[in-house]
Amino acid sequence: MPRYALKIEYHGAPFSGWQRQNDRPSVQGAIETALAQLEPGAHNIAAAGRTDAGVHGLAQVAHCDLQRDWAPFRLSEALNFHLHKVPVAIVDCARAPSDWHARFGARERRYVYRILMRRAPATHLKGLVWQVKHPLDVDAMQAGAKHLLGKHDFTTFRSTICQAESPIKTLERLDVTRIEGTHGPEIQFDVRARSFLHNQVRSFVGTLERVGSGSWTPDHIKDALAARTRSACGTVAPSMGLYLAGVSYPENPFDAADTALASRPMPQ
Repeated sequence: MPRYALKIEYHGAPFSGWQRQNDRPSVQGAIETALAQLEPGAHNIAAAGRTDAGVHGLAQVAHCDLQRDWAPFRLSEALNFHLHKVPVAIVDCARAPSDWHARFGARERRYVYRILMRRAPATHLKGLVWQVKHPLDVDAMQAGAKHLLGKHDFTTFRSTICQAESPIKTLERLDVTRIEGTHGPEIQFDVRARSFLHNQVRSFVGTLERVGSGSWTPDHIKDALAARTRSACGTVAPSMGLYLAGVSYPENPFDAADTALASRPMPQ
């Protein structure tokens, strides 16, 4: 059976998360329903990460196995045709080796979180950012973030329902940057690691927001990490500001010549 890698963009607001659920809409369920329109029968796609309800995808990666040998461009076009009623799009598609796995083969996952700082209600960015009405000190937040880099026991920043076997993870990057956006100043977080615990990124952001607002000092982050208890964590940031922004692999299937982007006809 040919295996295909899919790069997926989605707006998380209408969904109860990535993972298929029997009685609620999910991104996985929407794509599997579209696949069933192309090849009747049950489909079970695997993704690099299971995003929560309301979390967005800029470059989620998944794989599927099909009976037919599809040209990547034709497969992406056909899927997008059947996905047009939901905010999900296949932005690239590629043939992948039969043993390639979107989840287990991932080397790094990148998340971006956006905080909009302005008093006026968000209009164009509603549902896409966490809006706070007070200024945040980005330098203090970055100072606090440095305590989280490296290999640690992240029990403090782990959901109580997290199913990971161990709370020990290695955080490769946590950059905090102020952006002068069109709709107002934003604080953006660039967070990277091989894998994450449930709610880990949102727990980081909510706790660092306390530092930015002056409620905590940067060293409070160090103390919270060392406490290894969920009660030491700050507020968990809301899901609407979080994006799965990229997944990297030792051999990226989308770099191959035969992909939807590469084979797409150029406009005349």
